[in-house]
Amino acid sequence: MYTGPGHVLVAIAIALVVASAVSPLCGELIVDMPKFAEPITNVTVPVGREATIVCIVDDLGSYKVAWLRVDTQTILTIHNHVITKNHRIGVSHSDHRTWHIHIKEVRESDKGWYMCQINTDPMKSQLGFLDIVVPPDILDYPTSTDMNVREGNNVSLRCAASGSPAPNITWRKEGSDFIRLERSQQVHNVEGPVLNLTRISRSHMGAYLCIASNGVPPSVSKRIMLVVNFPPMIWIQNQLIGAFIGQSLTLECLSEAHPKSINYWTREAGEIIAHGEKYEPEEFVTEQYKTRMKLTIKSVTAEDYGTYKCLSRNALGDTDGTIKIYQVANNGAHSTTRPKHRYKNRNRTRIRVQSNDIRDSAFLSKDENNELQTHYDDEGEFEEYDSGSQTLIANLPLYIAVIVCAITLVYVHE
Repeated sequence: MYTGPGHVLVAIAIALVVASAVSPLCGELIVDMPKFAEPITNVTVPVGREATIVCIVDDLGSYKVAWLRVDTQTILTIHNHVITKNHRIGVSHSDHRTWHIHIKEVRESDKGWYMCQINTDPMKSQLGFLDIVVPPDILDYPTSTDMNVREGNNVSLRCAASGSPAPNITWRKEGSDFIRLERSQQVHNVEGPVLNLTRISRSHMGAYLCIASNGVPPSVSKRIMLVVNFPPMIWIQNQLIGAFIGQSLTLECLSEAHPKSINYWTREAGEIIAHGEKYEPEEFVTEQYKTRMKLTIKSVTAEDYGTYKCLSRNALGDTDGTIKIYQVANNGAHSTTRPKHRYKNRNRTRIRVQSNDIRDSAFLSKDENNELQTHYDDEGEFEEYDSGSQTLIANLPLYIAVIVCAITLVYVHE
């Protein structure tokens, strides 16, 4: 082959072109490709806070990092620029190695997968999950509202709450250590969205707290008032009371009713006793459904002895209780419920029993008559004696006479 000067120049030119074309490829082969230094850590943030997801890239070089929302395939940022129109999104980096995407005031809708992408060929990417937790919130529906129920019925209280994760529901009774369930079972609290109460009574009445919690503060609660309605009932501690002329005397009845009852006092003929110079009726509410009724007779006269009634009435019914006042002698006593008597008739001893009745000893058994007899002395002190001790005292002179006669016979015999 002929190799003249012209051909040598052409060969050199071709060599330079080839070298210039090959040298960039050799440079690219020598430079390291970008790679992720570590996986993206999943992030959990309460709603309303700021979330930051971190992507760490080594040897980024001239390549660029982008952030995308996976479920919507939306490009959020490319390198230093925010692409989305969402003003809550921001991007930052540290030495082009650690890349952050910031989401301010996160919402439940921000929950999902996010992609960190490097624009290599082929493209490199990794995913991170953003979880949004939401504190509980009690829903108006189907949560129960305040309830009015007739005594003896069954009741179901319901409570519904939203939140992420799903909240747990706990029931407690306000101002009480226990919730009464069926078969007289008592518990401090009940778990679950429904609280079932069977055959409710007035003891179930009160406020019940539905408490929702899911580990995300704060826990929330709703107060549901359960009102139990029932007709009036009356209790009387002393149905038979002794009083002397001129004594100030107070009669008492305890009434239970809901709705609140109308309470008043009457005499034997049915006339209502009004507040005045002689009588002073009063009412004291002791609990939500309990009322203490009092009637004070300022100075007892002979006309005041007899039967009194305390009456209680509401929309569900009415009832009454009876108290009888009888006369006792005025011997300096001050008691308004237990008159002081001295019973000296040994053959017909009267015994006061717990029920405030008076039983005559003529109708008592032999064993009952041998029981201790009781009386009060003139100074108001309580005394006890029995029939055996009385016989011994009464026959004491006779015993002394017999002893004297015996001593005399001994001396005469000697």
